Amino acid sequence: MPMPTDAEAVPGRARAGARGRRLRTLRAYALGVAGLLLAGCASMPDRGEIRRVQASQGVDSQVRVFGVPPADKASAGEIVDGFLEAMTSDDPQLETARKYLTEEAAKSWRPGTAVTVLSAGLDRFPVRTEKDPDGPRWKVTGKKLATVDERSAYQPGSGDYAEFLQLVQEDKQWRISSPPSTLVLSESDFQRIYRPVNKYYFAGGALVADPVYVRQRSDPDSRMDPTTQTVQSLLAGPSRWLAPVVESSFPTGTELRPGTKSLSYDGQNTLRVPLNDKADNVASPQCQKMATQLLYTVKELTGSRLDRVELLRSDGKSSSLCEVTSVTADVIAKRPGTPEYQYYVDDQDRLVRMKLDVSSEDQQPRSEPVPGPLSAPPGFKVGSAAVSYDERRAAVVSQDGHGLYVVSLTGSGAMPQPVLTGKGAKSNMWSAPSWDAAGDLWVVDQDPQAPALWRVPDGTGTPEKVQVAGLDGRIASLKASSDGARMALLVEKGGRKTLWVGRIERPDAKGDVSAVSVRELRPAAPQMTDVTAMSWAPRGRLLVVGRETGGVVQARYMLADGSVVAASLPGATGLSAVAVAASEDEAKPKPVVGYSADDGIVWLPPGAQWRKAAVGGRNPVYPG
Repeated sequence: MPMPTDAEAVPGRARAGARGRRLRTLRAYALGVAGLLLAGCASMPDRGEIRRVQASQGVDSQVRVFGVPPADKASAGEIVDGFLEAMTSDDPQLETARKYLTEEAAKSWRPGTAVTVLSAGLDRFPVRTEKDPDGPRWKVTGKKLATVDERSAYQPGSGDYAEFLQLVQEDKQWRISSPPSTLVLSESDFQRIYRPVNKYYFAGGALVADPVYVRQRSDPDSRMDPTTQTVQSLLAGPSRWLAPVVESSFPTGTELRPGTKSLSYDGQNTLRVPLNDKADNVASPQCQKMATQLLYTVKELTGSRLDRVELLRSDGKSSSLCEVTSVTADVIAKRPGTPEYQYYVDDQDRLVRMKLDVSSEDQQPRSEPVPGPLSAPPGFKVGSAAVSYDERRAAVVSQDGHGLYVVSLTGSGAMPQPVLTGKGAKSNMWSAPSWDAAGDLWVVDQDPQAPALWRVPDGTGTPEKVQVAGLDGRIASLKASSDGARMALLVEKGGRKTLWVGRIERPDAKGDVSAVSVRELRPAAPQMTDVTAMSWAPRGRLLVVGRETGGVVQARYMLADGSVVAASLPGATGLSAVAVAASEDEAKPKPVVGYSADDGIVWLPPGAQWRKAAVGGRNPVYPG
């Protein structure tokens, strides 16, 4: 069989359930492995029973898929099957998939604007009518998992997917005249073809991660490589969900210089990005913020270190508009600093701190009570706590759950008066609090008669009740993101807890007296039927502890859009409710800390197994 010059091409695996159907893909393994893989082929009946076109189970992301053109005089069923397979290909412009369409449909088809992701394969069957007894109209069905919109944003979904493909005779060949308006991919094909990346925008001076999906390789429509696709997505603006609370430093209409298909790095790890004339006249401070957005966005894509981003003018002479180094970008981005300590409540109901040394194999972490009024005799009984990002203040809930206090960790003196006090019976308790990087304090009143989310501006201002639009259930716990733009909520309903992320909307003008609110909740762990604990993690991710239907407890990293980005952490079955903490620091990653009913406070060094940090204690937290 003929072989490509750059890879070994082999016929793809037949989809389960499509018994006897002619194989429709060639998979090129760009791994440099010698040897010829064999695959058979068989004829396929062209009408009759329902057929399932399954996902490419377990296909590695290194595998390249190329569609096979339609055979001469192919049946209507073969045309439908071949087209569905060809949609998963890496062909430029999806040229092979277009060969299954009529000439007019092939010219007008624009599938690259959106993607429909299905949980498994597709069922397809002919829809016969009295006028068309041979069934030139085919119905394609499946279970919807998510959609990816024209701005590359992922949105979990559910329900049935159904599409009708109309077939007509063109030059005595069956062809599809009404293709789907989007790409339709199984989950495994989607994961093979696309990869998650973060693009970054500013909210109140802090950078916020906006997760999107781009092609693993060159985009079939634009011919852009993954880095260029990501930059183009950044310039196009934030996702619809995040847009109300963030802003881009790029002037409206800013795009890559026409003809730019790839972006590369020089020997000094500098990325040069040519822009169009919309950006030619920006002032230096604005230009540096633009470059900062680019540096943070692109550095997650690179295998090597990215030290500098330089923006180029539109004149085509590579004249510099501005540049920013990684050190300068960190200052502009206002990222939270590296936490000095990890904190938890010990078995004597004290807030204590410790330093976990990831380089030590044997050292037992030493814990000490935090300084300040909390350690003064006779000692305040702490139920739960949160420490500000600068580690100068702690918000603590009393052991009985009725009082919320903001306490200095740098001075001495008596305990201050509570900033919030429960008004109900003993069952009225405040949740564990949470700080954002702006210094605002958040907490949930868990009074069954009047549950509410509260915000204390700067930890000292007048407490205000916060509306949570679309809330269906009771908030069991919360965690504000460090950027202050998003709120993670564990919502309890019907005896189980699910994880949601809402957008924090704040008044955007000095004269605006509208209240702060949390809006447009979206599921952040739709795969899990019950979530017990969560924490924000580096790069806008969430560390989530919970279980899927019929599964065991596991801890997984999730993007805030609800998609999974990493495998489970080891040994998560021992972690107990509301008992996991991760640092959001990206410069110096810190170990995950948790609570185990059997072992007390435990921690997970990178690449190792869980270790004991303290026999007693509960509620471990990082600053935030």
